[in-house]
Amino acid sequence: MKTLENWFSEYAVSHQNKTNIAIHFVCVPAIVFSVVGLLMSIPSGFLASLIPGSNPLIENWAFIVLILAVIFYIRLSIKMALQITVFSALCIVGNYYLGLYVPLWMASIAIFVVAWIGQFYGHKLEGKKPSFIKDLQYLLIGPAWVIQKMFGKK
Repeated sequence: MKTLENWFSEYAVSHQNKTNIAIHFVCVPAIVFSVVGLLMSIPSGFLASLIPGSNPLIENWAFIVLILAVIFYIRLSIKMALQITVFSALCIVGNYYLGLYVPLWMASIAIFVVAWIGQFYGHKLEGKKPSFIKDLQYLLIGPAWVIQKMFGKK
């Protein structure tokens, strides 16, 4: 099993250009935020029937998917898992409030498309393909890499 450092070392190969890195600092969190919004937009009647009480922050598909993602990060680093958990909670809360003012699925799609355009532009500048082309797990490594770059080592 690869360590978080192994993942970061491989990810860094296609993330050397300062502009591409700056684009990632904006676009990777935006993509995660938009995916959380899309998952929160899926009707969750089934989940509501399983969870006692009424809490829209946990009665949604994003909450379930993020729990699974955090399990992935726990295997790599407890500290990173905690940082991702905080970021995930902020995404859920932010999307909840965004959804009070605009159709969440529409806003999420717009954010998703714009952020991916940014990502591909950054990789065009970099001259290298995005890492997820090689391995889809890099879609989970990207957010951890951004957090590590912003807030320090794992």
